[in-house]
Amino acid sequence: MPSSKPSDATLRLIVESYQRLTGKPLIPTVPTDANALRTAIWEAPRAIVAHGTEADPIFFYGNRLALQLFEMSEDEFARLPSRLSAEPMAQEARVKLLEKVTQQGYIDGYSGMRIAKSGKRFMITDTTVWNLLDEAGVHHGQAAVFVMSA
Repeated sequence: MPSSKPSDATLRLIVESYQRLTGKPLIPTVPTDANALRTAIWEAPRAIVAHGTEADPIFFYGNRLALQLFEMSEDEFARLPSRLSAEPMAQEARVKLLEKVTQQGYIDGYSGMRIAKSGKRFMITDTTVWNLLDEAGVHHGQAAVFVMSA
């Protein structure tokens, strides 16, 4: 079951900023009810993650699938600097990717290797990374949606 964090407004920001930037829905329908929205994102068939705007951004959200892939609890994931989700040799490429997202608003079609808590590596594919921008254009971080390569 999804935890009480992040706030319902933050989850709505994840969904609405994706729609605004890509023109596509992140989830098939966006429920107006906060609990239904929380459940829809939590149970989505693709991994959804988000990090904040810290100098070394920390993940503040991972849905059920993301937590399974990274082999972490919600509390563990919410303490993970997002850079540590990538292999050390891939971190420079990841930084360049995030800079491109900052400039363009979003990118899609990204693939990359990620690391679970156990050290297991897994490939993410069909990834879209986008800026978390509210309606006033204020930047709140970045998010990604992806699937694991079979």
